[in-house]
Amino acid sequence: QKEKKEKKSKRRDKSRRRKTQTDESEQSEDDVERPKHKKSRSAVKQNGDVKEESPENTRLSSLKIKSTHNKQHSNSSETSSGDGDSEQEQEMTEEQKEGAFSNFSISKGTVQLLQARGVTYLFPVQVKTFNPVYSGKDVIAQARTGTGKTFSFAIPLIEKLQGDSQERRRGRSPKVLVLCPTRELANQVAKDFKDITRKLTVACFYGGTPYNGQNSEDNPQTLLFSATCPHWVYDVAKKYMKSRYEQIDLIGKRTQKAATTVEHLAIECHWSQRAAVIGDVIQVYSGSHGRTIVFCETKKEANELAMNASIKQDCQSLHGDIPQKQREITLKGFRNGTFKVLVATNVAARGLDIPEVDLVVQSSPPKDVESYIHRSGRTGRAGRTGICICFYQRKEEHQLRYVEQKAGITFKRVGVPTATDIIKASSKDAIRCLDSVPQTAIDYFKESARLLIQEKGPVNALAAALAHISGATSIEQRSLLNSDAGFVTMILHCSEEINNMSYAWRRLRELLGDDVDRKVNRMCFLKGKMGVCFDVPAADQKEIE
Repeated sequence: QKEKKEKKSKRRDKSRRRKTQTDESEQSEDDVERPKHKKSRSAVKQNGDVKEESPENTRLSSLKIKSTHNKQHSNSSETSSGDGDSEQEQEMTEEQKEGAFSNFSISKGTVQLLQARGVTYLFPVQVKTFNPVYSGKDVIAQARTGTGKTFSFAIPLIEKLQGDSQERRRGRSPKVLVLCPTRELANQVAKDFKDITRKLTVACFYGGTPYNGQNSEDNPQTLLFSATCPHWVYDVAKKYMKSRYEQIDLIGKRTQKAATTVEHLAIECHWSQRAAVIGDVIQVYSGSHGRTIVFCETKKEANELAMNASIKQDCQSLHGDIPQKQREITLKGFRNGTFKVLVATNVAARGLDIPEVDLVVQSSPPKDVESYIHRSGRTGRAGRTGICICFYQRKEEHQLRYVEQKAGITFKRVGVPTATDIIKASSKDAIRCLDSVPQTAIDYFKESARLLIQEKGPVNALAAALAHISGATSIEQRSLLNSDAGFVTMILHCSEEINNMSYAWRRLRELLGDDVDRKVNRMCFLKGKMGVCFDVPAADQKEIE
């Protein structure tokens, strides 16, 4: 038996040597086979957008990519067969079939690294742009936020570089330069490149980091990817791109420019009440377990809002005055879920792909539509749905309509969260907290719980505990018409259309007496004029009801 084992071992060694020799001979061949991989049904998240210049950043962030390996790269192929694959293909969507890795010149090594990132097929923008980028054409590509634009240029460029037979040497100029509008986005794009190549060196440069000598390359390939492409972008492109460049537009002349997976809401609110209302909005629409990004117009406003006690969740700010090291720590903490609310300026608006952002709040309508599109695109990414809520004052109504017109969206006007909404959301959060308490900890509090039940009764004792856990111990009523505190909005229905508001005032005086002028505020028609709504002081609510 020992001799048989030794013979088998020798045969295996010979087989391995023959396989190694075969692989080395295949690597020297010029013909490159494309890999065929089993296809998956799962939809996946892909990172990044590269956007146009951001006015907030005064320094240019960039990436340099160098090739460091000395061996010629070649793709390998593998085939899959059997009834299981044919059944899987039938179940795949058209988008998955079109984006299958086997349809493109992607090496086996890159496919494996993409799969490790959870990427099982190319998204539509990646499908449309792969061959033009791989073949060396200049490209302008426009696609909505969260659709995978970073990988659209990263994958073909990496395959192109790894297959290049040019000699690799230390100290030569970079082969690819990626320009990003913010430092945070530059770091994210650098990580995306590093995740899908083990043969190329990726370096990230931004403010505070010295630039090494860079030599201009002859006849460079220029690629521009963005969720928005105003007319001036094409004017600039004529100066720096080849005369015959590829234009790939996945939005085209469609009316809606913003992400289709985002619901757009608007709340009228005076600036003096905004911080408190934003705290209620976060509680109702995102809760203590969801992620929220709040966008402000100024750094001062971001600092003040992040410190405001109305936001009960852990909160930090992110803007251009914060030291770079702290900015990176803050962004990492938000990604990892260390805190749930990020208050930021446009530093966080462009391209950042942060998983599972449930809510985006814009403290006021931005001055340009592109900013709204980029900000709202931080949620509803890679097939997920999200909510974007824009606050506005009455004098900003025209700006809100301008955003609607240019972005091709319709804001759903909603009131501030009611006391009932806040209580329901707070209770739901508190119950989730109770579910996470281990049984071993519960045992320590059983005796105290028995005493509390005897003193207050089971329902009152548990209700008090839930109120304390949620932090909703004091809830302020607010007007649904303009968010003012201390008011309740009421409706007077009518069985037929009211032609004149004086009829409603006359009817209210019959019901409430002449004191109605002091109690009723901000009366306006309901849609269809089948009634009116108005505000009354919260203290008078029960009497009027």
